[in-house]
Amino acid sequence: MLCADLVDVRWREKGGRSRRAVANLEDISLSGACIQLETQIPISSFVRISYPKGEFSGIVRYCMYKEIGYFVGIQFDPGCKWSKNSFKPLHLLDPRSLVKKAPERLKPNHPGAQ
Repeated sequence: MLCADLVDVRWREKGGRSRRAVANLEDISLSGACIQLETQIPISSFVRISYPKGEFSGIVRYCMYKEIGYFVGIQFDPGCKWSKNSFKPLHLLDPRSLVKKAPERLKPNHPGAQ
């Protein structure tokens, strides 16, 4: 799910120093999320993403810089799954809904689709 919302992110550096940043939640799924922030977070770092009624925890799987900041992919810990019932980001879009709303000629597998 594509989304946009601000979340609080916490992690520890290799030396043990605790770090905190506010990040933009870019997308979220049952098993992970992508956040965008101004600070790099090392791969394999343990992170906690806090939202008003709880938190998600997981491991950084990628961190890459793209024009406006660092995009960090996080795989949630086992047993830590996202659902709309637990946390609904401020802006949430299921890309599949766009295909359902698209004119018939633009839908995949339609004879007129390119």
